[in-house]
Amino acid sequence: MKDERGLYYHPFPQNKRVRMYVRKDEGTIWFRLWSTDDEKLWEEHGWVPYEAVEQATAMYEGKNFDPGRAYDIEVARMLLKVEG
Repeated sequence: MKDERGLYYHPFPQNKRVRMYVRKDEGTIWFRLWSTDDEKLWEEHGWVPYEAVEQATAMYEGKNFDPGRAYDIEVARMLLKVEG
């Protein structure tokens, strides 16, 4: 999907109020989270390279937020390929 901020998907399909935006720059896929319930989120948290997501996923210990699921590289690749 796409809007004025760019390409996005819903990282939590049951919650359409949260979007994960994706872009590709200099060979790296970047992610940025946005939520209608937290207007500051977009401004306070910038674009995150996938390498940082991989590091966070490696440290994940099964708590409330799994970065590997929210920052889905396969979905991001698909969106970027379709937009091509």
